[in-house]
Amino acid sequence: MNTARLAEAVDPSLVLLTVEEAARRLQIGRTVCYRLISSGELESITVGHLRRVPADAVPEFVARRRVRQHPATPITLASAA
Repeated sequence: MNTARLAEAVDPSLVLLTVEEAARRLQIGRTVCYRLISSGELESITVGHLRRVPADAVPEFVARRRVRQHPATPITLASAA
């Protein structure tokens, strides 16, 4: 990957990402990313005829997935002893 593409991949100033950029940040394929968008799991908006993913939607998606896959186990007095 050349330096310009690397800078683009991690540029924190981007507000909206292309689907390809969002997929790259999630380290998934473009088709899987479109599937997540279609299902509503990953937020996206349209700008004109373009599909864009808000940059903050990527970490929100990961956080929801982490909670869903590893729900916090409540600590009770009996289990803490």
